[in-house]
Amino acid sequence: MHALVFHGPGKKAWEEVPDPRIQSPTDAIIRVDAVTICGTDLHILKGDVPEVTPGRVLGHEAVGTVTAVGDAVQNVKVGDHVLVSCITSCGACRFCREGSYGQCLGGGGWILGHLIDGTQAELVRVPFADNSTHPVPPGLSDEQMLMLADILPTSHEVGVLNGKVRPGDVVAIVGAGPIGLAAIMTARLYSPSHIIAIDVAESRLAAAKSAGADIIVNSLNENVLDIVRGLTDGLGADVTMEAVGIPETFELAVDLVRPGGHVANIGVHGAPATLHLERIWIKNLTITTGLVDTNSTPTLIKLLASGQVDASPIVTHRFGLDEFEDAYDVFARAGETGALKVVLAAPQS
Repeated sequence: MHALVFHGPGKKAWEEVPDPRIQSPTDAIIRVDAVTICGTDLHILKGDVPEVTPGRVLGHEAVGTVTAVGDAVQNVKVGDHVLVSCITSCGACRFCREGSYGQCLGGGGWILGHLIDGTQAELVRVPFADNSTHPVPPGLSDEQMLMLADILPTSHEVGVLNGKVRPGDVVAIVGAGPIGLAAIMTARLYSPSHIIAIDVAESRLAAAKSAGADIIVNSLNENVLDIVRGLTDGLGADVTMEAVGIPETFELAVDLVRPGGHVANIGVHGAPATLHLERIWIKNLTITTGLVDTNSTPTLIKLLASGQVDASPIVTHRFGLDEFEDAYDVFARAGETGALKVVLAAPQS
């Protein structure tokens, strides 16, 4: 088969590799029908994730068709059309029993495209298939489901739920890329009074408005702090979310929150950020970080099936499965191309 292989920082190639095979009775082999690129993949290519070693097949999001299963797989069968979750769960360890699948001790967690070969390939081996895939409901497209592999549960869990968004809250989201847009969509489920989207790209701010942001702010030419305080009687936002992954945006998210408020860091950081405890210790802030657990994915699938949430409008570019070089180029130059999410699809049989 062909797969996108990481060859060290800045180096990748779509090349021929051996087909994956069943290695454990709980495995499934899945033919990839649709796959996307995550901002985390760009961090890997920059060298920000040293656990990813040369030779690794990248990718951790896919929708596909099951072609083989191990002897212990009970709920997934050959021919099933499934979502491959970005997080793998053994289902038995302490953390999995608590629903904290991202911290799995039994060989799961974030392993696809990280510690084992991932989904940016024609075929992928998915460990613990019963716990780590979800059937695609009738009537839903691959693109709709693909947004539930990572960005929707990540934004919902690490942003909205960790941030404790409540009805009537003012929510400020720093970064209107795919994660920020998904945070807007899932925050709306909790009836905040205002959602403020902050970015430096007008195209992303326009997308944020379409996604449900009440107010958009370009931090290049507008005073974000003044705008947020003006909406909150000078206090600051009840909840802020960092959805970029650079020090400046994290520090801005902390500056924008009110005393007693919540700062939810969603972005993947490749460099240290300063935490100004000398200024904020007195504000009674709660600051959270996190790797998604995907325990909310079944709920999000129900909301997708009922039409209450749909992140597929975030998809801006489409490619064939063998066009990874072009897709990565477009995605990495999002400021020029306007890319949000790119989808690569296998030819229809």
